[in-house]
Parts: sequence; structure tokens; C-alpha cells
Amino acid sequence: MYIPPHFLEDRVEVLHDAVRNGGLATLVTMTADGMIASHLPLLLDPDPAPYGTLVGHLARANPQTKTTDIAVQAVVVFHGPDGYVSPSLYATKRETEKVVPTWNYVAIHAYGTIAFFDDPERLLGVVTRLTEKHETPRAQPWAVTDAPADFVQGMLRAIVGVSIPIARLEGKYKLSQNRPTADHAGIVSGLEADGKTDLAAQVAHALPTVAQALPTVAHTLGDKA
Repeated sequence: MYIPPHFLEDRVEVLHDAVRNGGLATLVTMTADGMIASHLPLLLDPDPAPYGTLVGHLARANPQTKTTDIAVQAVVVFHGPDGYVSPSLYATKRETEKVVPTWNYVAIHAYGTIAFFDDPERLLGVVTRLTEKHETPRAQPWAVTDAPADFVQGMLRAIVGVSIPIARLEGKYKLSQNRPTADHAGIVSGLEADGKTDLAAQVAHALPTVAQALPTVAHTLGDKA
């Protein structure tokens, strides 16, 4: 991934938090016929240090489970908040008119050697953990044990586990760090006005003076800390 220095995020704890709090990931692997991609939720285990291991599952019928060249590293892509940034938000527009649109975003790439597994107990553990992660915030969480055991075992036979120890982890936080200071407050307030509050909070976090100047964003950041 191309990462200019001002957009680089290489703090492992920051990237791990983004991965754990993220939604759907994109898994890309190589086959004899070229690349293949699937979209799936993933868990992040802390070992081995420093980057940990990604764990999830794919449908057994998915050709990616059969055609992937495991000798070639896989890449997993995670996306954070993103959005269009209008030149009209810049103070420098009023001064020089020499401005153009851009797109702000958070992207994380994890690279590693993929392995597939179909041990029923291990698969059950992955499915249970994924379910608990996403059901816990609900008022009445559903549990894997709510379904009949024989039904669950049948469903487990229809999936294949995925494990990717992370060998390299890259983070690109393109959040207007390259814009003049005069533009920063306008970008954050404009994103908030457009309803892109998560992205506004990320931009403000990347530009601490903005969070100090805009109490709403500072409060949002506090909620996300």
C-alpha cells in the first residue's frame, strides 16, 4: 500500500484496535488462475507477537478454500471510516482558490501465510467467539447453544476455518494531515455537518488542535476512547 509519511500509522495497538472494532474484512489470496477475494468477519488473537493472528471461516463451497496457493502470502484489507472532502471546507479556498477535492479514509492491510482447518471443535470455538462478539451488545443476545446441537454440527461441516498469522501490518490514516492548519477546523466541522461523525472524529484525533477547538468532536473522541 502506498503510504506517504504524513499518513502513516504504525502503532500496533492503534491498528489492532481498528481491526477489532472493524466490520467486514476482505481476504485476497493467489490461485493458479489469478487472485480471488472473499468478504468475512474476522477475530484477532494477540499471539504471536507483535502482530497476532487473524481467525475466521469461509463456506466450504467457496473455491478460495480449494484453489488458494498457500505458498503465496495472503492480504486482508480492513476499512475504517471514509468520506469525500469538499474544497469548500478549506479556509485556503477563500484565499487562493487553489484547492481540489480529496477522499479521507482509514485502511489497514495485514499480510501473512494462510492456513485452512476443519477440526469441528476448533471451528465451533471460532463460530462461538464471533457470535459472542457481535451478539453481546444486543439486549437479548443469541447464543450458538440456542440452536440444536445436531443442527450446529451440520452447519460446521459446511464451513472451513481460516488462520493467518500476521507477518506485516500496514496502516494508512489519510485524514488531511497534509492540509494547512487553517483548513483543519473547516474539514472537521464540514464532515460533521454532512453526518460523517466517525470520520470527523478520526480527523480531529489526527489533528489534536482541532479537537481542542471543537468541543463536539472532542466529546465524540472521548466516547470512542
